[in-house]
Amino acid sequence: MNNNEKSLESYRSLLLLSEIAGEEPLSQRELSRRLGIAVGLVNSYLKNLVAKGYVRVKNFPRNRYAYLLTPQGLAEKSRLAYQHLSYFTSLYTVARQDYLDLFRRLEAAGVQEVAFCGVDEVAEVAHLSLRETEVRLVTVMDDAHAGSDFFGAQVVSLLEGVKKSGLPVIISSLKRRDQLVGMLGEMGVPATRIFVAGAAG
Repeated sequence: MNNNEKSLESYRSLLLLSEIAGEEPLSQRELSRRLGIAVGLVNSYLKNLVAKGYVRVKNFPRNRYAYLLTPQGLAEKSRLAYQHLSYFTSLYTVARQDYLDLFRRLEAAGVQEVAFCGVDEVAEVAHLSLRETEVRLVTVMDDAHAGSDFFGAQVVSLLEGVKKSGLPVIISSLKRRDQLVGMLGEMGVPATRIFVAGAAG
């Protein structure tokens, strides 16, 4: 496992611990929806966190479960949050430069308009980089955020975004990068139209 994968794994653990630390009991399906990762992956993270003593499982009637943070889990959440402050500072710097390089390459190739796919904190970094070029953001797509506003653009579903736009699609989420690339591929978007910041090309 390389450093990026390790960082992503501990970041997901932090997100999971943060969601569990909230007031409401959440199912694995709900955690999966909130974090944008598959239920199976949530399950394996939870098993790992339970095994380490960070999370305990509480049974409810009708085979429902809730996940609760233990005191060790609270301490681990704080440790991970501190660790990720420095990770995010470097992530921000690297992502900012990677997206800027990508947009400058597209600009040099004559691209004037792009679509974003994926709305999270990385999308905001991508948007900042885009504003340093003449390339315009026309479409923003993300099933989980459809109907919301992203810097003045209305977010649409992937299906709607793909249908109405033949533009280059920028993957603007780090956490869900592979998932979004896969979904776009299934919708028939050619790989030559999908761009990932930091990828050689």
